[in-house]
Amino acid sequence: MREIVLDTETTGLDPFSGDRIVEIGAIELFNHMPTGAIYHQYINPERSMPEEAFAVHGLGDEFLADKPVFAMIADAFLEFVGDARLVIHNASFDMKFINAELGWLDRQHLPMSQAIDTLEIARKRFPGAQNSLDALCRRFAVDNAAREKHGALLDSELLAEVYLELIGGRQPDFMLAGSHRETAGQNGQAPEIWRPTPRPAPLPSRLTPTEAENHRKFIEKLGDAALWPKFRLH
Repeated sequence: MREIVLDTETTGLDPFSGDRIVEIGAIELFNHMPTGAIYHQYINPERSMPEEAFAVHGLGDEFLADKPVFAMIADAFLEFVGDARLVIHNASFDMKFINAELGWLDRQHLPMSQAIDTLEIARKRFPGAQNSLDALCRRFAVDNAAREKHGALLDSELLAEVYLELIGGRQPDFMLAGSHRETAGQNGQAPEIWRPTPRPAPLPSRLTPTEAENHRKFIEKLGDAALWPKFRLH
């Protein structure tokens, strides 16, 4: 099963009031494991950056001036996405912007049914709790120390780990290939593989003394031919 964990950064909250996408970051998962394939693109919004949005992601007019406009990257983006499920935190927001950009190019929209909303999943699992990406990182002990500002690719990396926790837990050796954060296995060294270790002390028996005595009396009635006497009770 192919999934794309995706995030965008924008100039504001409403594409139909003139706001545009300025960054897309996406990570490919196959059967819930990262393949190492990513899509990352900064985009010239063809408008000035509001101060409020700049404070969130730090992407300014000068930095974005020489980046391609959405029309130039649309084909590559759609090719990367394909028909994969899109894993997005607050999917209605990102899908609204992506489909607005596609609509302005007379391109077919991506259906909302293609999206998995991790915010919706989190609200069902933790009703009444904070379910922002940062809050979920804290809940699941996902290291988000590098997240000083919002960034589409970094947020996709974090969301991939959060998503796997939301649906049942990360693999012990889960690592995002090419992560912007520190990962094991850099400098040509093989990553350390997690292995379970024996318990420091065995778990105590759940059998009560009365139950043990009743069992002893029962197997005595079975006679010497029974298998039970060959096993010692712990």
